[in-house]
Amino acid sequence: MSFLIDSSIMITSQIRQYVVQVIFSVTFAFSCTMFELIIFEILGVLNSSSRYFHWKMNLCVILLILVFMVPFYIGYFIVSNIRLLHKQRLLFSCLLWLTFMYFFWKLGDPFPILSPKHGILSIEQLISRVGVIGVTLMALLSGFGAVNCPYTYMSYFLRNVTDTDILALERRLLQTMDMIISKKKRMAMARRTMFQKGEVHNKPSGFWGMIKSVTTSASGSENLTLIQQEVDALEELSRQLFLETADLYATKERIEYSKTFKGKYFNFLGYFFSIYCVWKIFMATINIVFDRVGKTDPVTRGIEITVNYLGIQFDVKFWSQHISFILVGIIIVTSIRGLLITLTKFFYAISSSKSSNVIVLLLAQIMGMYFVSSVLLIRMSMPLEYRTIITEVLGELQFNFYHRWFDVIFLVSALSSILFLYLAHKQAPEKQMAP
Repeated sequence: MSFLIDSSIMITSQIRQYVVQVIFSVTFAFSCTMFELIIFEILGVLNSSSRYFHWKMNLCVILLILVFMVPFYIGYFIVSNIRLLHKQRLLFSCLLWLTFMYFFWKLGDPFPILSPKHGILSIEQLISRVGVIGVTLMALLSGFGAVNCPYTYMSYFLRNVTDTDILALERRLLQTMDMIISKKKRMAMARRTMFQKGEVHNKPSGFWGMIKSVTTSASGSENLTLIQQEVDALEELSRQLFLETADLYATKERIEYSKTFKGKYFNFLGYFFSIYCVWKIFMATINIVFDRVGKTDPVTRGIEITVNYLGIQFDVKFWSQHISFILVGIIIVTSIRGLLITLTKFFYAISSSKSSNVIVLLLAQIMGMYFVSSVLLIRMSMPLEYRTIITEVLGELQFNFYHRWFDVIFLVSALSSILFLYLAHKQAPEKQMAP
């Protein structure tokens, strides 16, 4: 768990605004508290009334942050970066927040997400719309991760790179650099010659002298322009060759790493995740076509099928509780870790002194919606007796809709990722580089 704390500290330490640090930290803390309460439900920690109170308070606080505070401060810092609106930034911040609330509320119209009897500011109204955004984000990331993970781990997808390929590409790179140097020397000598002629010779007199000087300078500048264009093209080629060389070195290191024990272990994981990806795509398709949502959690269902098939005496309820606890714990840790890694990379890639506050608040918004939606989906992975309080707190939501929506977005994301990685793999340079 130290990695999770370090990641949040690294993000917030880059921010000078105290309110941004507090919002991000509180969002992260209450998001982790929700997962802690899930584990408490499975282990039976605290009384049921106490767990219900903490669930209710936790959801109210995180919805207050996600729907009211974070959007307002995002608009506030955006307006603060615009000089023309600096004096009336509070007014324009409120207008931006009202615009967000309008579209946030209209988001629930196309989806059958809850019963119409709930009030405007009820938990059900807010969490249902947050759930649509969060489940969409989760499905997109899960679909890409399910395809990209085996593609990254499996040595089957590695290109066959040899030392000859690397030497040939390095030779081309050196030749290109030599051509760039020689052309830049020519340009420098031409400029020096033109400068000396302009300094030594007197200005030409007469009509024909003027025409001669104009044509000579025009031809000289035209030659310099053509050489400069050639240099620009060669410099772009050198950049591409350098990137290809670095890619070949990285691929060669991955090939050598795949031959080690750890590399073989990750290669095995790649095959396992590829089977999981195919199974997940198949099950998502079945769920969409037949409009099916599981009523029993996967652990209990799997144990029941195994016990009935083998015909042995087995305490399904006892072991499903412990295995569900382990499974939910793994899902929680990997979800938080994966999301924080992605958010940290994203923050360092695009942050600047002016945009860092807005980016951190956007990351807090994404993180909060992601974790709230995780609770909606993890609920199905828990045995029925452990879902009671979570179902009561979340209210009369259409839980089946969220699982079907997840399957639809996951399927689209996974198939799009397969197509994208296939095209990228086919377009990657193989061994066509001649020495």
